[in-house]
Amino acid sequence: MRNSCQDGRNVTGGKYCIFCTESSHGRELHTYIHVVKCDLSMISGSLYASLAGFLGAVASLSAKLSLGADYLRDMCASVLSRHGAATDCDWLHIPLRLLCGGLLLTCNALMWTFFSKALRHCSSSARATVTTTALNFISSAALGRMIFGETHGALWWVGISLTLCGLLVLYESTSQTVPQEEVKKD
Repeated sequence: MRNSCQDGRNVTGGKYCIFCTESSHGRELHTYIHVVKCDLSMISGSLYASLAGFLGAVASLSAKLSLGADYLRDMCASVLSRHGAATDCDWLHIPLRLLCGGLLLTCNALMWTFFSKALRHCSSSARATVTTTALNFISSAALGRMIFGETHGALWWVGISLTLCGLLVLYESTSQTVPQEEVKKD
């Protein structure tokens, strides 16, 4: 069996990859044209899902900063106390909260845009959902550690590890079951 068309090239374009195979059964030579859905859109789908997960984590961080207790006032005081202007934080935290509220709305809008693009480009909705969820958990943990100094218990890490294992199983199972169509060429 050969993997070539008459001119020896594989043709790739658009959403489908086309390749030819020839096989001989006795004296007869059969040429088959295979049309396979390209896997390039699944890469972009995973990228969109990853961006959606990260933007979801940034949106939740923004919500915590804008609606939370006194995170912004405390951060402002710690930064401005070095310059001797800690009293400015009495009024400065209000525009900062409004800015974080605007960031919350913007990140949510972008997150839903990227998530819907991921649903369109991924091979399954489960793949897009699990990727978005996993990246959201990881990003939330990293941002919580950097901004608030949060730590997570062992049960949280077991849960995220199981989620990532499920993600790997999902990726492997969808990459092995790519739909193929065969057309017999006379």
